[in-house]
Amino acid sequence: MSLTHPEPHVSIVMKKPRIVIAGAGIAGSLIASGLRDRTDCEVICLERVGEHEQGEAGTGLNIGPNAIKCLRLHLPREAEAIVGNSLPWSKWTIALTSGRPLMDLRLMDVADNAGVRIRWAELYALLRGPLDGHIAYNTELIGCGQDGPGLTTFVTWRSRETGAEGRIDDIDLLIAGDGRYSAIRQFVLGGPDTPAFLNVCLYRVLFPAGPDCPIDDYGQWFNGPNRLLAFRVPGDLIYCAGSFPIPAEGAIPEAMKQPDFLRAAYMPPDGPPSREAGYLIEAITRHADRLHWARLQEGSVSYGRKAGILLTGDAAHPMVPTLGQGATQACEDACVAVDEIRLALARKGGLADVPARVEERRAERIRFVVDLSRAATDTMLAGADPIEGTRWKTEAPFLLQLKTLYRDVPLPRMDRADDRRRTFA
Repeated sequence: MSLTHPEPHVSIVMKKPRIVIAGAGIAGSLIASGLRDRTDCEVICLERVGEHEQGEAGTGLNIGPNAIKCLRLHLPREAEAIVGNSLPWSKWTIALTSGRPLMDLRLMDVADNAGVRIRWAELYALLRGPLDGHIAYNTELIGCGQDGPGLTTFVTWRSRETGAEGRIDDIDLLIAGDGRYSAIRQFVLGGPDTPAFLNVCLYRVLFPAGPDCPIDDYGQWFNGPNRLLAFRVPGDLIYCAGSFPIPAEGAIPEAMKQPDFLRAAYMPPDGPPSREAGYLIEAITRHADRLHWARLQEGSVSYGRKAGILLTGDAAHPMVPTLGQGATQACEDACVAVDEIRLALARKGGLADVPARVEERRAERIRFVVDLSRAATDTMLAGADPIEGTRWKTEAPFLLQLKTLYRDVPLPRMDRADDRRRTFA
């Protein structure tokens, strides 16, 4: 695989199929990694941030059991790197902030393996490390389109270091892995996508666990619809994500971001908080000036309505993060994309139909995941009863849906041994 930073205003016509990946996030990095050993295609990966700019990126995340199962089937070396540098996600508990338990679920009861807990910065390092020297960092995609007699795909880019601009032509497959606000997504959809807001805000923070920390595996604590979510990640750090309903008008009121409001939002009405909830309440008020804020939203699902352009991850299916499936589904997307690209290259066919084949394999599943994630958000909405909202999540219908979510992953169509024989013959 050859990934090189394109020179300004130069277009080199290559005999090999040309694949351009916009964004070295989860999906983009995994796709580039899955193709990096190939000699039968040219791969160019553009990433807008600097190589070391995301050393402290984000906070923490949980990756579902389905992603680990899928990666082991399609991209085993990447799977083992992630598992080997993370903590297992093997349990999901829900309680009131008063300490009353509502759910205690062992993931192995609904999955074939554990998920993982990891820092975003560590995940980026793991995925991008093997691609060292093969990603064009500080290179921002500023436009894309299709022109010429055959509607050939092109992208335009700008160096964030020098300001130089350039264009890459003759792209056989353009892959958008640059998030829900992707310029490629807008081109595919014919304009900006109007998100659906759920009138719930979400904040997140990462902080040192400290002595006597009671937080370990994945847990949630409710006071009415106000929710705290937390778990430990490598480095003896705690990831905490809080949420509560907000007015429908738009921006999160500044008054709701203040320590006094946050403390009151989670304090039980009839007594002291549990040890876990009390620890988290103290932490978020202490770190109130470091919280990262967002509004819960989702958008339309599309893997690409134009030949030769594939959307992946949040660029394909912006969803609510309630079940932690955003990054997880980006992993599944990457696996299927690599599988279909390998198939097309092995058969000496074109790459223009890859987006349609990926969408055919992914559309039904991703809509199931999006719908289930939205349904599971019920306890976070204004007026919600967390006791009743959790009860149905302990019953057979929801547990059956979790089994489908965690176990029914896309299987490889391309045999890797046969693929290697074709590639290096």
